[in-house]
Amino acid sequence: MEYTNAVIETLLLSFQPVMGKDFAKYRNHVYRVFLNCGLIDPDHQHQEKYAVVAVFHDIGIWTDHTIDYLDPSIAQLNQYLTATGRQEWMEECSEMIQWHHKTSRYNGPYAQTVETFRKADWIDVSLGLITYGVDKQTISANRRMLPNRSFHWFLVRKIVRNLFRHPLNPLPMFRR
Repeated sequence: MEYTNAVIETLLLSFQPVMGKDFAKYRNHVYRVFLNCGLIDPDHQHQEKYAVVAVFHDIGIWTDHTIDYLDPSIAQLNQYLTATGRQEWMEECSEMIQWHHKTSRYNGPYAQTVETFRKADWIDVSLGLITYGVDKQTISANRRMLPNRSFHWFLVRKIVRNLFRHPLNPLPMFRR
């Protein structure tokens, strides 16, 4: 766990300049999603992949200044995986980002990790209303340890702003 926390922290700090005042709220979201992955899939085999994907899954919001952030987030992820010699993770990790907004079960390639990550993000985005069988007290404890810091209001503001700019495409990240 210490190793994966160090991976998360190092990666997040590399994006801190571009995130500015949003850094702490995204940091806590990343850690909550990562912890949720461990609650859903306690086998440590995929822990580092979950850590890396947790950092990159929404990062395009800041790197590309867009609410249509899936492809930019995947591009940032693949750049990192190439630089660190982990090209063999590209397809699986890209799928985790590509499908993390899917509202129904994912059944494609890498179903275990993609579905784990999808559920982990939905647990956090739903403020723990959706649990997928994960203990509600544990989810609440993680939320107390890693407070929201207005992350959800940040997302709502971005979505509303996009609604006014692109009324026919208010939620581009859900188009898949």
